[in-house]
Amino acid sequence: MKTEGRNAVSELLKTDKTIEKIMLEKGAQGTLGRIFAEARKKDIRVQFVSRTVLDKESAEGRHQGVIAFTTDFSYADFEELGGGEESLIVLCDGIEDVHNLGSILRVAECAGAEGVVIPKAKGASVTEAVVRISAGAAEHIPVAKVSSVNAAVERLKERGYWVYALEAGGSSIYDADLSGKIALVVGGEDCGVHRLTREKCDGVLSIPLYGKVNSLNASVALGIAVYEVVRARLRK
Repeated sequence: MKTEGRNAVSELLKTDKTIEKIMLEKGAQGTLGRIFAEARKKDIRVQFVSRTVLDKESAEGRHQGVIAFTTDFSYADFEELGGGEESLIVLCDGIEDVHNLGSILRVAECAGAEGVVIPKAKGASVTEAVVRISAGAAEHIPVAKVSSVNAAVERLKERGYWVYALEAGGSSIYDADLSGKIALVVGGEDCGVHRLTREKCDGVLSIPLYGKVNSLNASVALGIAVYEVVRARLRK
C-alpha cells in the first residue's frame, strides 16, 4: 500500500505500522527533510529518486515529493470501537467516493470520534487515495468494516448508543440531545441513508438549509453534525 503526501507520511511515521520503504525526492528539505530524519530514527529504508520516478509511482500525481510503502491498511474490530460514556461513532452507509470517505475520516478524527464504520460491500474502502485525502487521519482513527450497516446499528443500540441518521426531513439537529453515547449515520452521495437503515435508527436529524441547493456534501454535513456533538459536551 502506498501513502502519498507530506502530511499523510508524517502522520504515518507516528504510528506503529510497518513501513517497508520511503521514496523521497532528491534534494529534500523542509518537511521532506524532517520526514527523512524521522525515518532514519526508525531505521526505515529511504530511497532518493527523481520527481519523474515519483510521478510514475503516484496514483494521482499529488505525492508532494514523498511516497511511503506499507502493508495493507489494518481494520479495527467493530466490537472494540467506542465504549466510553460519551463515545461518538460514525457509520457510513454507502459512501462510494474516496474523497468523501477521506474527508469523513479527517472530520471524525478531528472531532474526537472513537471510530468509523464502513460496509464491506457497496462503499469505498480505505485506499491509498483515502489515506492521503484524510491528511493522515486514517492512521489515527479506528476504521471497522462490517457485513451489514443495519446490524451494526442494532448492535450499537444494544450497547447503549443513541443512533441517528443524518438525512433531510428529520428533526433539527440544533434541538437534539446529543449527550452520552452517540452514533451518526451518514448516507451516500446519491441516495442518502437507506430506508431500512433509517428506520432502524432512533431518529433522523437534519441540518436546516436556507439556500436553493437542497443538500450538503456528505463530509460537510457530518462536519456540522459531529461538532454539534462536541458542543453538547462542552456545555457540561
